[in-house]
Amino acid sequence: MKHTQAIDKSALLQKANELIAEHKDFFPGLSATDVEQKGDVLVFRGDYFLDEQGLPGSKSTVVFNVFKFLATELSPLYHLQE
Repeated sequence: MKHTQAIDKSALLQKANELIAEHKDFFPGLSATDVEQKGDVLVFRGDYFLDEQGLPGSKSTVVFNVFKFLATELSPLYHLQE
């Protein structure tokens, strides 16, 4: 089993949003507003910039890829504190 550091949700979201701001695909409005622990993986959530019909918009793929980046970068390091 991997050993990860316990972290509270607000501290983890702060770290995640710092990484987002430095990401090459960053755009204004892109941020993580929630995170959930699913097994060993941290799942990040935020605005997916869906269109009026609730379908993926032009920015949705970027958001998905950035949230996936966060999961791969931060899951090996942290787990949510209970």
